[in-house]
Amino acid sequence: MTPSYWAAFADRLSNVDSLSLTPARLRTELLAGLTVALALVPEAVAFAFVAGVHPLVGLYAAFMVGLITALFGGRPGMVSGATGALAVVMVALVAAHGVEYLFATVVLMGLIQIAVGLLRWGKFIRLVPHPVMLGFVNGLAIVIFLAQMQQFRVPGAAQWLSGAQLALMLGLVGLTMAIIWAAPKVTRVIPAPLAGIGIVAALVIGLGLDVPRVGDMSSIKGGLPVFHIPAVPLTWETLSIIGPYAVILAAIGLIESLLTLNLVGEMTGKRGGASRECVAQGLANGVTGLFGGMGGCAMIGQSMINVKSGGRTRVAATAAALFLLAFILFGSSVIEQIPLAALVGVMFMVVIGTFAWNSLRILRKVPRTDAFVIVLVTGVTVATDLATAVVVGVIVSALAYAWGNASRIHAVTHVTPEGAKVYRIQGPLFFGSAAGFGEVFDLGGDPALVIVDFSDSRVVDQSALQAIEAVAGRYEAAGKRIQLRHLSRDCHRLLARAGHLMIDSDDDPDYALAVDYDVRTGILGAH
Repeated sequence: MTPSYWAAFADRLSNVDSLSLTPARLRTELLAGLTVALALVPEAVAFAFVAGVHPLVGLYAAFMVGLITALFGGRPGMVSGATGALAVVMVALVAAHGVEYLFATVVLMGLIQIAVGLLRWGKFIRLVPHPVMLGFVNGLAIVIFLAQMQQFRVPGAAQWLSGAQLALMLGLVGLTMAIIWAAPKVTRVIPAPLAGIGIVAALVIGLGLDVPRVGDMSSIKGGLPVFHIPAVPLTWETLSIIGPYAVILAAIGLIESLLTLNLVGEMTGKRGGASRECVAQGLANGVTGLFGGMGGCAMIGQSMINVKSGGRTRVAATAAALFLLAFILFGSSVIEQIPLAALVGVMFMVVIGTFAWNSLRILRKVPRTDAFVIVLVTGVTVATDLATAVVVGVIVSALAYAWGNASRIHAVTHVTPEGAKVYRIQGPLFFGSAAGFGEVFDLGGDPALVIVDFSDSRVVDQSALQAIEAVAGRYEAAGKRIQLRHLSRDCHRLLARAGHLMIDSDDDPDYALAVDYDVRTGILGAH
């Protein structure tokens, strides 16, 4: 990588935003940030419980990861924090080795993500097919919905709410959703989710209704995060323990962050920033691990709340992180009075807005393979985790693509006035179609000279080169000559790297030919 790359990278990091912050825009951004911060509190506490750590560990992660990615991330409008996708992986590590090993793992996770960003590997997220993206958003919407079910339990107990308590909880959730739906029709001065939370919270507090509140989960009161080097021995044994977890967490975090980046990009009309987001996520996690946080990644639910509340610049996500810190330091007594029903209603509206409802309509219209991938990725996301689902979806899509191209290989034949038979190959020649390529030829019925024309084909890999050699070898054994035409320049390079003799043909000067050249006859023969 050249110095110009690093200069450009530094310039991108210093670019704070492209929108001018007018007073109206600033008000919208700050209100969007406040809405996101209120939604972050129960999520961070819940995910800390899932990972088996103190709630403040989750809250500190939400603050630090959210702040650093807001300032340096690849997409204004994105919100990051502690997530369930990472928490479910962390729980085994914490249970077996303790929270200090978790902090060390988060630091290593951050270093891995920074390396991925500097190597510009984030661009490979472009390889994720659209059906996988649809399955991703559908699965994540279902996961967000299922995560809210925990709020319908009796605080501090395993039993579900029932009777009048359940009816009241459902009524408040429905009221919050109705306010969010109706608020934009009345005014857009206040973000609809914030209006829903505020009105329902005022109703519950004013009437003294007995419903679960944020404070019933855990107290969120605390101080500033303190710098703390993880208390683990610096040995190979420690690395062998935290290394696998760090790699898995880094992969899950980057996949979820980059897919969220694409989704937010589609909503805001912006592109790019994948490598920058990788670096920002890595920096955020590295710092968080040194300040007693559990690490995190992009949060699609909170990102959707931010974007739909009007957040378009880095101010909103930055404000959300600072509001969250203010809640921890000064406002815990107020925030703990907010009814969980209001926050559940907000997240249910996020579910409705996140789920790709059009995917249900097009399932019978798209190719069966694409429909299968959408359903598969959705199911695997719900059953396991996002990273596994995306990898499975990409593999299935790639295999389907390879099989489809493998079945396309065939040849159009004709005989020249001189008596030579020409095979004009149709379709790409690669590992999947190599066997089919060999079946195209009629060795016994062909004349003494056979010409294989690749003008409508592409030779892709070593398997294809081996298939060509195998066919040429069979013709040589039968005492016949074979001539190859119209091999492209990239095939020329493949053959050269493979050590084959390359020489230009007199009758085809723009292309390179493979196999041995007969000086006496001017005909290319087989190896």
